[in-house]
Amino acid sequence: MLHLRRVECAPRAWFARFGLRLPVMARSAVRFFGRLGCVQRLAGPRFLYSTSPPINRFPKWLLNSRGKEFSLKMNDRINSSNNVINTTNSTTPQDLGLHFLEMARFGLCDTDDDESPTELNTINSSGGFLFVATDKLSIKYTNVNLHGHDVGVIQANKPAPVKRLVYYFEIHVKDAGAKGQIAIGFTTDRFKVRRQPGWEPNSCGYHGDDGLLYRGVSKKEPFGPTYTSGDTVGAGINYASGELFFTKNGVVVGAVEKDIKGPLFPTIAVHSQNEEVQVNFGQKPFAFDIKVLEAQERMKQQATIEKFSLPSNVSYRIVRSYLEHYGYEDTLRAFDMACESTIPPIYITQESGSDDQDNMYALNQRKTLRQLIRKGEIDAALGKLNEWYPHIVQDEKSATSLLLHCQKFIQLVRVGALKEAVKFGRNHLAKFYGLPGFQDLIQDTVALLAYERPQESPVGYLLEDKQREILADAVNAMVLATNPNVKDLQGCLHSYLERLLRQLTACCLVRRSLNGDQGEAFQLQRVFDSSKNVSANA
Repeated sequence: MLHLRRVECAPRAWFARFGLRLPVMARSAVRFFGRLGCVQRLAGPRFLYSTSPPINRFPKWLLNSRGKEFSLKMNDRINSSNNVINTTNSTTPQDLGLHFLEMARFGLCDTDDDESPTELNTINSSGGFLFVATDKLSIKYTNVNLHGHDVGVIQANKPAPVKRLVYYFEIHVKDAGAKGQIAIGFTTDRFKVRRQPGWEPNSCGYHGDDGLLYRGVSKKEPFGPTYTSGDTVGAGINYASGELFFTKNGVVVGAVEKDIKGPLFPTIAVHSQNEEVQVNFGQKPFAFDIKVLEAQERMKQQATIEKFSLPSNVSYRIVRSYLEHYGYEDTLRAFDMACESTIPPIYITQESGSDDQDNMYALNQRKTLRQLIRKGEIDAALGKLNEWYPHIVQDEKSATSLLLHCQKFIQLVRVGALKEAVKFGRNHLAKFYGLPGFQDLIQDTVALLAYERPQESPVGYLLEDKQREILADAVNAMVLATNPNVKDLQGCLHSYLERLLRQLTACCLVRRSLNGDQGEAFQLQRVFDSSKNVSANA
């Protein structure tokens, strides 16, 4: 298998950035489709148009620089001073700039993971039977157990997060008390906090005095050993397998089907005098190695993916089309040289009617423009555009022209030339301000002047390198759109590899929605890491 050294610093060339073997990225994505039952036929890049469900049936989903999914909430129609432009179906070159304008405005922000429990909920608890320490991580039974309802039970302050592969927490039994009637498990927000977890519907609990697992009214079963003073017991949710599992002193005791619906709260109960436990929500290392379990689950998933075969020339062809599309000329040349001895020549006509020659259109010019923009040399890029493609920068209503001028302003702020930035803004940015759809980005750009440390401000995202990458992609798309042989201008926005990854993201979202929106959210970086680990262990 070939390895390719990185010739150009290309953030979007993920295979070089992550040190992957070249076909792994495309191959993993296609195999993921096979696992989801979405691929109907494989015939080079054309198969991207024969998958089900189609991309346009889903919201607009993009991948940020780290491969995480996020929703781009953009209006389908943006009013201009002359007419209404449809960003989905229109074929005017200006539409391409509007697409990247939306990306720049939203800054390709990561979606935050859902919050995890951090402490015990002292408001919703059977407070008359237990004492909660000031750190809200320790409880002690302080009453006398007279009957079954005298339970000291307490939930976590937040439900278990669902956007991950596994959730887990532990308790350490400091004192088993008179009877050792301690329990750990999960309950819903409707659980009666006067009962042991597992004694009520929609709850599950592993009990220390008898080692039984309780899963609702009159539902109990032999499960594991009892536990007492000095033991550490854990409870977790394996979203990959759809199971609840429990541990004792770092070893898995057993697992059962997760048949409880809705958000689940970590729950602890004490039920006899002097019982005392400490809770660990991850603020310190667990006795059980949760990372090992996560790695095992990912290996299972990757092994399933690897069962689907994919001709190597297909993945190589998709990667090559990516390099062509974004103008990575030097990397493309090195890629071709590396493939000559091992991969037979491939010629596949694209669905849009364009072939390799069309993808190579203005390759050297696009490479030069990308390099200048990524270096922050906006004046030089503007000069080249005025020489080669003057209509791109001379159209004062063009979104691409706006992005170029905003990046020029941002670069002046970046180097501390504030007076020049103010002058440039008055002379050049002001003319865009009255155009519908442009105000938000202009306001954020100009707002950089208001902060002593703009990098740490709410508009600091504009100073990040990925903004230059967005601009470079916009200019690249506009140059590709000047090719007289291009029949579908929307094809200038994304390479075939990105269309494949967008389809993969949509399929993963649908698959997750069928599981009640529970389980690990799709992250492209994690798929790559799993592929590398499997390859290394093969």
